[in-house]
Amino acid sequence: MIDYNPKEWFKYIFYFQKADTTRKLLPMIVTIGVYSSALAYFILVYLNLSDNSDLKNISIMHSLLGFVLSLLLVFRTNTAYDRWWEGRKQWGSLVNSSRNLCLKINGLIPREYTAERHFYKHMVPNYAYAMKNHLRGKYVSAEFEDSDWMKSADLDVKEHIPNQIASLMFAKTIELQRRGLLLPEHVLLLNHELESFTNICGACERIKNTPIPLSYSSYIKKFIFAYCITLPIGYVFVLHFLIVPFVMFVFYILASLEVIAEEIEDPFGDDSNDLPVERICGGIRTTSHALLN
Repeated sequence: MIDYNPKEWFKYIFYFQKADTTRKLLPMIVTIGVYSSALAYFILVYLNLSDNSDLKNISIMHSLLGFVLSLLLVFRTNTAYDRWWEGRKQWGSLVNSSRNLCLKINGLIPREYTAERHFYKHMVPNYAYAMKNHLRGKYVSAEFEDSDWMKSADLDVKEHIPNQIASLMFAKTIELQRRGLLLPEHVLLLNHELESFTNICGACERIKNTPIPLSYSSYIKKFIFAYCITLPIGYVFVLHFLIVPFVMFVFYILASLEVIAEEIEDPFGDDSNDLPVERICGGIRTTSHALLN
């Protein structure tokens, strides 16, 4: 039986996190409120239009376009979430590949070969951190495991860092085969994990470098804006000055969906709604240390 805790509902209703859409949209919500107030005053007080005014029929347009707008927002949100979920699956695959590689290295290389085991112990988590930094467009060497290993690798920071680390691991595996520490069939056993690193990075780069078309995102913003600024004209005769909070609430709902979609369509950043890549990298480092110490 599921334990229902009503306090959780109130926690998320009244708690606004750093990246909450309310904080981001507050200036626009206030602006819409001021605009709606001025328009309501102009129509009801200054022009003193009656409830039978033809302007009231504009609400028919909102009834028709509301359905179209809802479909666009659903498609927009689903597309963004698919990108977020695809990114999460790729990072999950990286975790599995890292664990499998460490498990196989632990079984194939005896414990007395400390230097060889430590190479993989450091380089496997280094690849995860390098991929995270690469997807964020930066290079932070302080996050890498054991700076001595990274200095000896002599990486070119102007080039593709994850590819360089993957190349080092593959070259090390071939070297161990030539030395006789690994057999050819062992290399074939490790090849899947070594290849998967680059495949995963490529899939994440595809998500990162292929954003939602700007024209589509811009069109939805214009649609939401036009829908909300015309909303008071049609409903002011029914709601009177209550149209102000009504329009502010409708704008908050519609604009929040667009803002959330924008945040999660690029899931590799450091926003609250992005993937927890820092924690995932830390988990890979913990696993590699536990298996290859």
